[in-house]
Amino acid sequence: MNSWIYLFVAGVLEIGWPLGFKLSQTTPHRIGFIVLAVVCMALSGLFLWLAQRAIPIGTAYAVWTGIGAAGTYLIGLALFNDPFSMLRILSFLLIVTGVIGLKLSG
Repeated sequence: MNSWIYLFVAGVLEIGWPLGFKLSQTTPHRIGFIVLAVVCMALSGLFLWLAQRAIPIGTAYAVWTGIGAAGTYLIGLALFNDPFSMLRILSFLLIVTGVIGLKLSG
């Protein structure tokens, strides 16, 4: 079970680096947000490495990127006025469904 917690943490940290890069482009705190992005990358990689000790690599990678992609999409909608459409929402739900399916399948 700890491995799945590590993987979840890795996925959440995966959201931090694109967010840091975006904020470095939209605020005057460029260097701070780039540092945040790099720290999130490193920690995300560390937690992914920890998770892969017990979770198969393909499952871990798919869940990790799925959490990162879905979370980043939601932040884009909420904070940056990213485009919204039914096809985008459906695609987001497919990612979430895939992540849940991988978790439930073992």
